[in-house]
Amino acid sequence: MSQVEKKVGLLRRSSSSKKPLKEKVVLMYDEIFAKEDPSKHNPRFWDELFLMKVNLEYLESKLESVDGEEVQRIQDNINSLFHHCVQALGEEHQIKVVNALQTLCALFRGVHQKNKSASGFDIINMLMGFDKAELRMKDLMERLDSLLCGDGSESLKSLCLKLLLCLVTVTDNISQNTILEYVMINSIFEAILQILSDVSSRGQHGYDAVVLLALLVNYRKYESVNPYIVKLSIVDDEPTLDGMGMVVHHALTEYNRQYKAKEEESQGGFFSTLTTMVGNMFIADADEKLSVQTNEAILLALYEAVHLNRNFITVLAQSHPEIDMGVTSTSPTPTTPTTPLGTTPPSLDAMNNPELPLDPNLQTSNLLITFLKYASIVMQDTKDEHRLNSARLCLIILTCIAEDQYADAFLHDDNMNFRVNLHKMPMRHRKKGVDRNIPCRPLVCAVLDLMVEFIVTHMMKEFPMDLYMRCVQIIHKLICYQKKCRIRLHYTWRELWSALINLLKFLLSNETLLLAKHNIFHLALLVVNLFNMFITYGDTFLPTSNSYDELYYEVVRMHQVFDNLYCMVLRVSTNTGQWKEPASKVTHSLVNVRAIINHFNPKIESYAAVNHISQLSEEQVLEVVRTNYDTLTLKLQDGLDQFERYSEQPKEAAFFKELVRSISLNVRKNVSLNTMSQDLLLKEFSTIS
Repeated sequence: MSQVEKKVGLLRRSSSSKKPLKEKVVLMYDEIFAKEDPSKHNPRFWDELFLMKVNLEYLESKLESVDGEEVQRIQDNINSLFHHCVQALGEEHQIKVVNALQTLCALFRGVHQKNKSASGFDIINMLMGFDKAELRMKDLMERLDSLLCGDGSESLKSLCLKLLLCLVTVTDNISQNTILEYVMINSIFEAILQILSDVSSRGQHGYDAVVLLALLVNYRKYESVNPYIVKLSIVDDEPTLDGMGMVVHHALTEYNRQYKAKEEESQGGFFSTLTTMVGNMFIADADEKLSVQTNEAILLALYEAVHLNRNFITVLAQSHPEIDMGVTSTSPTPTTPTTPLGTTPPSLDAMNNPELPLDPNLQTSNLLITFLKYASIVMQDTKDEHRLNSARLCLIILTCIAEDQYADAFLHDDNMNFRVNLHKMPMRHRKKGVDRNIPCRPLVCAVLDLMVEFIVTHMMKEFPMDLYMRCVQIIHKLICYQKKCRIRLHYTWRELWSALINLLKFLLSNETLLLAKHNIFHLALLVVNLFNMFITYGDTFLPTSNSYDELYYEVVRMHQVFDNLYCMVLRVSTNTGQWKEPASKVTHSLVNVRAIINHFNPKIESYAAVNHISQLSEEQVLEVVRTNYDTLTLKLQDGLDQFERYSEQPKEAAFFKELVRSISLNVRKNVSLNTMSQDLLLKEFSTIS
């Protein structure tokens, strides 16, 4: 028995000698795959076909089993099936519409699966006939648009979105899916916006709509004018932008809630602790069970919105007093297959429940806070490529935010104070657990906390250089804004200075190992120039004069690190080699730091000798600093408050190409039309007049 026949639904077996009977719909599929026109002997063939329950598995496997010669032989029938599917979408009988949508999905998937090496034009020709493709796809997109925008069944709208997601993700590389040219020409952008702007439809279909939009935006985005990019960049309708923000907010909130629940579960009680202790004898990484798959699709949607649409920045700061999305529909919730945490949309129950115990500050949460908490989770573990990419995307989003003047304004707004409990990586030298005593502060403090936390916790042999570069650049951009607007931020700057000095210390200790893979001088230059920013302009943005004194105290206290750095870069810059020039830049950047050390160290030693003190207290050192500023000479360094603005093309193009490929594969795996249980649909549309 062939593999295809094994998949046929059996009605009954009368005896062992007789072949099993096939379902009626399977027999009709077999007629389509025969050479003759199936409607030749049965004029009602197509009407009857769409009244039959679709056998997706059989139809897809049948398409996959067709070889090259057979394709030519049955192409007219496949074209006819496609045409009649599109026609059926306009039927009043909703059962026919459901079956047509599911059949179209099987057609798209089956034909692409069989013809992976074929050109896009060949696939279009096999599906609908190249000469009629433009008309067929125009009809299809118009009918899908009507179904999505109409007052019809919510289940049908869900099925339309699933079909579109299926169509967009049939190829691994979205830009090689030639059929999407017709989706560009016959845009469904307005239909997506309508779903997002309506409270009820957003609750039920918002997640799929946002993921679909994020994928469409990435179709040949560097090769041609993508109308979805153009249209997304100019959206200024507040309800629509708010709707998109709400969908992203709730998807990230649900992820954070699930992670927190999992974390609490892993810490519960004496027995759990004992089990963990025993388990750790056999398991290298005790925290591996908390490593959960990130939701990169929703993160990509957030990135595209922030990067392309300046109006979306306002959505980041809007408070969400409740988690309720206002969904009032009582239609059945589509069930989804079991998938890793974060890859599927939050359930309607989760979106509807205003009582979710996310954290004590839920009443003052907003999209940016939720994103920062999400980032604090995914940035903890960057040991594999998947998590590394998620952390990278989070930092790219924060880079775009840090460069935006309006975003900087609300980040630093003293009237918008929040208590943000970020997740922190468990480390041996500090207690695990959320700090309950975090004060209400401007949101920029939480961003800086996140950057400091990353810097402190990722100094390891597999050094994530790219992420460190982005972290330091984000800090620099925020300080540039503070300097420009003379904002005196009340922040624990000493924690930042300490983290940066320890980073330099790590680079020095692992010079040989790191230089084999990375240009550590570029990162060292960024760090030293951050100190130069504080030294040169700190009096304009540090909260008090005492803060400025503490900066000098930290530099002098940790002078050995800066001395060692200077010796290292001087050694490298005086030798010929690939690092000569970047090391030389670091040498020049250390001029003021070394001037401070060389000026204050003798004064401190003299003070200790005169007063017969073997070890000075912090207050005594600060006193020496305060009384010796007037004799300190520093050089004015140009360009400290300048930075290169973020640009996706060309630097990030390869990253986003691979990211979209990964998301497309994940969506394809998880979007199953079987998730829209046919039994539920049949019950909903049980009356056919």
